[in-house]
Amino acid sequence: MNAIFSTVIPCIFLFSFLYALRKKVKVYEAFTDGAKGAIPLIMTVFPYIASVMILSELFSVSGLEEWTLTALRPLFSKIGVPEEITPLILMKPISGNGSIAILSDILTTYGADSYISRCACVTYGSAETMLYMGAVYFSGLKRKSLPLALAISLVCFFLSVIFGCFLCKIM
Repeated sequence: MNAIFSTVIPCIFLFSFLYALRKKVKVYEAFTDGAKGAIPLIMTVFPYIASVMILSELFSVSGLEEWTLTALRPLFSKIGVPEEITPLILMKPISGNGSIAILSDILTTYGADSYISRCACVTYGSAETMLYMGAVYFSGLKRKSLPLALAISLVCFFLSVIFGCFLCKIM
């Protein structure tokens, strides 16, 4: 499989380059124009990404994360979600790398075929890192309604976790 990818990517690059030459496009100038357009985009997106990173770290360091985990565990267990995956549910909207680490710990602790691990895998796969993606997508919009979109995304994520755990239980 790696041999295929290591062949396909250079072929796509070579095809694009030859096609541009055939169409008489100045390839180097087009490339540098594209690079110039990236700098304003980075300057637009950076403050949003930095704020999400800082706020997620503050959430963790301040103790609010642990307090929230303690408060949510009984609620999740009452609605059929294993309380062992509560840290994953809380981390997934905030950090992709953090949620992978938690998923890995759950799989190591409970085994890959356990009910808890299946629920954790469904939870991990049911959503994207919402705060980061919201920051990136909404940085380019003039009219910002990030709080509403984020609230809707979080509610849908929690509903998908509940439904996913229900499906894991009956399967």
